[in-house]
Amino acid sequence: MSQTAEAKDQTLLGGWTPYHDLSTEDKKVFDEAKHNLLGVKYTPKKVSTQLVNGTNYRFMCSASMPPSNAVWEAIISIYKPLTGAPYITGIQRI
Repeated sequence: MSQTAEAKDQTLLGGWTPYHDLSTEDKKVFDEAKHNLLGVKYTPKKVSTQLVNGTNYRFMCSASMPPSNAVWEAIISIYKPLTGAPYITGIQRI
């Protein structure tokens, strides 16, 4: 069983998984939710998920605003409903 699958299996409904590497599905959710986000470039490094009526995601990202060389960390929160497209619910610089 993969690390991602193990992390998801250990989570109770409503609890957050430990941060883990992104699966193909996690990356797809991230890309779909941020497709209209302009300016700052976010690169997801790890993700934590929470099963609710849909799925909450917390993506730990590195962020930059080209052409600047400055890089910082941020958490992008995304909600993916049971039906419909995922969307960003918050961005927190850390």
